[in-house]
Amino acid sequence: MNDDQKLQSEAPGGQPQAGQRPTYWWNVKNLEETVADGTELGGSSYTGHPSQFAALALREAAALLRAGDTVAFPTETVYGLGADARNTAAVEAVFAAKGRPSDNPLIVHIARRGQLDELVQQVNGTAEALIKAFWPGPLTLVLPVKPGVLSPRVTAGLDTVAVRMPDHPVALRLIAEAGCPVAAPSANRSGRPSPTTAEHVREDLQGRIGGIVDGGPTGVGLESTVVQAGDDGTVTILRPGGITAEQLAAVCPAVTTDPGLAGAAGPDAPAPRSPGVKYTHYAPKGRLSVVEGPSPAAVTGLIRRELAVAGASGERTAVLAFDEHAADYIGQRVYSLGSLATLQEAGQRLYGVLRRCDEDGITFILAEACPPHGLGAAVMNRLLKAAGHRVIRAEETRG
Repeated sequence: MNDDQKLQSEAPGGQPQAGQRPTYWWNVKNLEETVADGTELGGSSYTGHPSQFAALALREAAALLRAGDTVAFPTETVYGLGADARNTAAVEAVFAAKGRPSDNPLIVHIARRGQLDELVQQVNGTAEALIKAFWPGPLTLVLPVKPGVLSPRVTAGLDTVAVRMPDHPVALRLIAEAGCPVAAPSANRSGRPSPTTAEHVREDLQGRIGGIVDGGPTGVGLESTVVQAGDDGTVTILRPGGITAEQLAAVCPAVTTDPGLAGAAGPDAPAPRSPGVKYTHYAPKGRLSVVEGPSPAAVTGLIRRELAVAGASGERTAVLAFDEHAADYIGQRVYSLGSLATLQEAGQRLYGVLRRCDEDGITFILAEACPPHGLGAAVMNRLLKAAGHRVIRAEETRG
């Protein structure tokens, strides 16, 4: 990289603090813009078009990955922190930057179907059907890994590896330019809400990683669905996400949910088959609890009473509510999760809302539960993980 090609070398926010490293920042939001004169993006004839600048930025970021460094990048779900999945030192840098427990496996991201066969021993018919239906997209497959092809830190000692092909032009181009499978958990400090913007990544990892590729806000907002595909056609959901159980059932004859999703798992639990299921995740700094009950009136009534008590004791309180009930919390600080009729909004907003609670100094948070069907299964999974599985049950009041 010469001086003419060098792009913005540090994220906004000034010089790195003592003990930190510079973190490169690349703005590639214009990658998808077409060049009016038809010039190939990144081609030899440079026109100065913003999309060509973005293509050059991705080349620089890919070179950093090839060199064994760490780069955060957008996917359609959340921002991931990537490293060459074959390079143990690079993968260890991901764990170190995040503060991630070493027994938590990583998802490997690929840019083309042929890369999958280089990583796994076999792809059965069930998995092939899922690939045809949902790749590229927010679906991760857990498959038997080929010995010696990946860093053992990626699989956390398991004989399987989690693989997906993201549905995002920036992610696909970056992985293709890097020429390697990219191990990438969410680009946040371990336990914090996952990042859905490059600014979220900067808040958590500035000075800890090699670079940040800014592709704008993500779309789905929740991590991918992780599944194991059985030879008999059965699909087991290890982590709910952007692909729902109903969508999976439309492709495969039987869909089940891993029993381990039912409760909180701690340090003494068995090694997880899926990334992101063993430890408390996505948590704000304030104490969060999820409130459920037999009716909306019971839930809103309990939340109002609990917030009043907490506020009287000096807590800075807030409620995470759906639009249908927001008006029931007059006088309270309300963060909207969108409408119950379109839970995609909750998926897109949840992590940003949790981070806003931190920014606003909220110490006591109550969240309305939603029906655990469709995308609601993933929303509730993330809420419960963020709350450490603290649930308050409202009882129906009787007149």
